[in-house]
Amino acid sequence: MTLHCHFGQDAYDIRIGRGLLAEAGRLLDLRRKVLVVTDSGVPEDYARTILRQCREGSLLTIPQGEGAKTPETLLSILDELLRLGFTRSDAVVAVGGGVVGDIAGFAAAVYQRGIEYYNVPTTLLSQVDSSVGGKTAVNFRGVKNIVGAFHNPSAVLIDPDTLLTLDSRLFAEGVAEVVKMAATSDAGLFSLLEQTPDLGPVLPEVIASALRIKIEVVARDPQEKGLRAVLNFGHTIGHAIEAASAKTPAPFYHGEAVAAGMMYTSAGEAHGRIARLLEKFGLPTSDPFGADELLAYALKDKKRNGAAVKLVLVDKPGEFRFEWADEDSLRQLIQSRK
Repeated sequence: MTLHCHFGQDAYDIRIGRGLLAEAGRLLDLRRKVLVVTDSGVPEDYARTILRQCREGSLLTIPQGEGAKTPETLLSILDELLRLGFTRSDAVVAVGGGVVGDIAGFAAAVYQRGIEYYNVPTTLLSQVDSSVGGKTAVNFRGVKNIVGAFHNPSAVLIDPDTLLTLDSRLFAEGVAEVVKMAATSDAGLFSLLEQTPDLGPVLPEVIASALRIKIEVVARDPQEKGLRAVLNFGHTIGHAIEAASAKTPAPFYHGEAVAAGMMYTSAGEAHGRIARLLEKFGLPTSDPFGADELLAYALKDKKRNGAAVKLVLVDKPGEFRFEWADEDSLRQLIQSRK
């Protein structure tokens, strides 16, 4: 299936289908210099399948994980583009999870003031989240995604077969992002997740439903001025959990942190239903960190307005509301869930 994205002057298609990696040469313009960027945790065959379809392709493998999303890794991609003599008519293909898409997309955004890139997300989290919106970034001075740019891909290919190689924890991390979008914006999708014993047979439908939500939100707020904040449900405190856990022997994955973060900003009917759904898919509904520690990280949220942070609150699946919280209100909220 194909979903069309039209954000201001940018338009591109997201194609979803099993076996699409082998169709990249037909669906993408690979008849030019192409740098395929992947990371060491992605099965090498995924990137090489794309590479074999390029007329003049090169492969760059960066280290795996959030720790590699640094200015230094960005510079290594830019070095390679410069060494290979890339021009504005050439392209980058990101093959991997959100880290690869973020940093390869950012490199494409700043090289020669912007060249084309294609996104081929291979994790459920990146398929339903970072494949839409054009947000590219690196982490800097311990702050997540604080340096970046809006740069939409020219096309996105989503092959659900790439999820067959994901371990259960990584798969569950992506489910957290689907739960997040269903909880705020699609009661029907939320019910489907509750009622489906096995997501495997309905994955293309689930991915497409989650993406339709994000496409609609981003189309209405392409520069993240208002409505798009709904996509941050679970993220304000989730990012704090992720940052705090980075110093521990067992850090939370991003989706796991968002899952736990949703527990702080859901109430009423939604709180119990979200908790049960997260537990169904093996996701955390709590965290071990103190209120002061989480507050310190949450107040670094780049979406704050002065001393206040914009929270997304859900009382009933499929509905949401915004609320500004100052330091005292945020502390009380965190403490109330401990």
